Amino acid sequence: MRKFLYIILLVFYQFVNSQTSTKILPCYDLSNILKVEPTLLYKPHLDASKSFNVNILKNTSQVQKYINKGKFHTVKKTGKGYKVQKLEYSRPYLVSKAKATLEKIAARFSKETKGNTFTVSSITRTLEDQCRLRRVNSNASLGISSHNYGNSFDISYVRFNNKLQINPKMEAALEKVLKYYADAGRIFYIKERQQSCFHITVRNY
Repeated sequence: MRKFLYIILLVFYQFVNSQTSTKILPCYDLSNILKVEPTLLYKPHLDASKSFNVNILKNTSQVQKYINKGKFHTVKKTGKGYKVQKLEYSRPYLVSKAKATLEKIAARFSKETKGNTFTVSSITRTLEDQCRLRRVNSNASLGISSHNYGNSFDISYVRFNNKLQINPKMEAALEKVLKYYADAGRIFYIKERQQSCFHITVRNY
């Protein structure tokens, strides 16, 4: 009887332990992610991100922690000069300076194009969000992304006024605005060809 009871307890322990392990184990290996060296073009983005005193965002609870502290602020779905598309692999939160800079970029774009809007396609991502994204997009970053710190966002250059359509005139107008803020020391930006977007990282100016 004791032997039988021991076997039952052992099986139960192994089951509970396996369930706990499944819940705890993340979908990424942080040590491997940290080993990925950023390109020379991308390194300034990461350096700028680290200056906001936000730890690498691993999961939802960490994002919520910064929201509760008042460090992250919600980006509205629409504002003067911009619209945020439905976010499936990122979250509509940014540090204060990044949110304000996005709004300034959008307002300037709207003014210079007489009321047109651009589309924000991605905002803040956790490492778990990147895991999900990588399942559908093999080009998603394998290393740390500046999106993981709450001060980066992407703006599509093929979607203006909520229409998916190549528009060289609007694209040029958008890049002109981005260059203005880059020259002023407010942002870094990269034109991502595969994702058809500008990746923008706000500096801690």
